Amino acid sequence: MIRDSLLDAHREDLVETAELLVSEIVTNALVHAGTAIDVAVMLRNGGLRIEVTDGSPHVPSPRAYGPNAGTGRGLRLLEELVDEWGVLPDDSGKTVWFQIACCSSDDDGPHAQAETPRAKPETVTVELQQVPLLLHEAWRQHAESLLREYLLASLDLDSPVDPIALHAEASDALALLAENIPASGVSEDPSEVLVTATEPLVTQELVDLPVPVRSVPHFATLERMMVSALEMVESGDFLTPPTQPELQGLRAWLCDQVMSQSRGAQPSPWSPLHEPPPQYPHRLAWDAEPVRLAEVGMVAADDQDRIIAVSPRLLRLLGYDDPGELVGRRLVDLIPARFRQAHLAGFTMHFLTGRAPLVGRAVVVPALHRNGAEVEVELTIDKVLTDDGRCVFVASMEPAPA
Repeated sequence: MIRDSLLDAHREDLVETAELLVSEIVTNALVHAGTAIDVAVMLRNGGLRIEVTDGSPHVPSPRAYGPNAGTGRGLRLLEELVDEWGVLPDDSGKTVWFQIACCSSDDDGPHAQAETPRAKPETVTVELQQVPLLLHEAWRQHAESLLREYLLASLDLDSPVDPIALHAEASDALALLAENIPASGVSEDPSEVLVTATEPLVTQELVDLPVPVRSVPHFATLERMMVSALEMVESGDFLTPPTQPELQGLRAWLCDQVMSQSRGAQPSPWSPLHEPPPQYPHRLAWDAEPVRLAEVGMVAADDQDRIIAVSPRLLRLLGYDDPGELVGRRLVDLIPARFRQAHLAGFTMHFLTGRAPLVGRAVVVPALHRNGAEVEVELTIDKVLTDDGRCVFVASMEPAPA
């Protein structure tokens, strides 16, 4: 439709950009709103104006995702390729519009004169206590990537339920969380990460989450879809990597708080569960002998945060007698509590986007001794790719210089 309209108007110069942007915006409306979609094309003021209307109240917002993220680029394209764009809310949803090659005008189209006030839906206010902001950011990006892949897989299945409608319900729940849970404020500067990513800075004591009554069942949809999608991840069917149990626990807690409080239950604060990490379906192909025989303090962990080898010097440094006391445990067990949220979020983001602010950098950090005390160590982390496509993190750990 876009191409034919522009060719009829002899504006072949706008076809490529317009096709790309309309495809992006309509796809977003399809998978996030799951409603009827209207597309209006206007050739005016020497250029093109396009409006895409859907029935979702959620306003699109740019994502600060890494360069290797599997999603989150649509608005970046929009911002780079158009002259102007915006969102006009109305009572039934919203209209996303953009203009290309348009001359300035006091009349910016049929929706520009006045916005239709949106009727406030009946809501229930959910009280979220002790919200881990950094963990929420990592989980949300993992969830968006996973649900997008799950949608694509579901389109090929003969299901009595429309997978696009289910995805739109889950997206509605995710959007409500994103709009109301504040950002962590963690710096992207590697030299500042260890300062800004510590407790209590990355935990919000209280978040009020207003949930429209019609959206409460969507949190049950989100929970069911995530559980099903994670089963496919752990069977090796998806590209999205497995994730840590704390992130899965956070999702279950968020969904439960919405559903239970909507029925009159009292709030329960977030408390991370300490469970084993998920298992990959195939064995890790990596020779641990160089770490086991190293004369310096060394520890190796696999891509599920599981310790797979330690050196004798590291055992002595942290007060352990036998490698069996550490091998098989999670690396997070060696990290003080105030840094664990940062570790789990960073671990997740690395596999989603390639983000690795501390890999290859020598940093001084505290490690947990067997007796519970903290030991200042100089840590350098290297990443080793295995022959079977997985990776191992090998870290040298020596007493910090005085």
